[in-house]
Amino acid sequence: MSETNDVSALELAALMCSRVCHDVISPVGAIINGLEVLADDDDPEMKAHAMELITKSAAQASAKLQFARLCFGAAGSASAELDLQDAKAVAEGLMMGERAALTWNAPAATIGKDYVKLLLNMILIGMAAIPRGGEVAVSVDGELAKPTLRIRSTGQAARIPEETAKFLGGRSPDRFLDARAAQPYFTGLVARSLGLSIDARMDGEAFVIEASFVDSGAGV
Repeated sequence: MSETNDVSALELAALMCSRVCHDVISPVGAIINGLEVLADDDDPEMKAHAMELITKSAAQASAKLQFARLCFGAAGSASAELDLQDAKAVAEGLMMGERAALTWNAPAATIGKDYVKLLLNMILIGMAAIPRGGEVAVSVDGELAKPTLRIRSTGQAARIPEETAKFLGGRSPDRFLDARAAQPYFTGLVARSLGLSIDARMDGEAFVIEASFVDSGAGV
């Protein structure tokens, strides 16, 4: 699919904000529910349960926000580099509340911030590919100035997410872009802005999404 440029910056920003709010609203709502129990219920067992819920939900909300800051935000200057170990830490924090396990094969080094942004977005797609859980394996290979980024997801019923198949390469005029689909669309935009070709495919029963430099400069 060739990229189409029919999504304005304002529209994309609004869709990405909706995506972040959707991710955070569930744990925040659970915190509110726990506080209401603390205020209204005198049962010690219920209060203990409410505190456990609040603690767990607060940790989830924090992990999601820290991940979103690097994944969608503008951390650092335009030429900034980020530590891949920081990327690993926020990914591990996010995955603690998910069904999938994370394996990490990347050097302990700094890399351009937009490569980190792309890698984290690819992790989200890799998670979406195994809704019943499994393993998301992350690898960063090659020269750090021109890395190859790869996510391999294995698990029951692994498949290419529908939104990824439709929007990773851009949006055709007959397809409506909503907050759910905006994330894979954004992932493709980031990859192409870096001069990377990005591809999502099945490798046997595993899902693979890979971004790499190609001599021809061809994209998805």
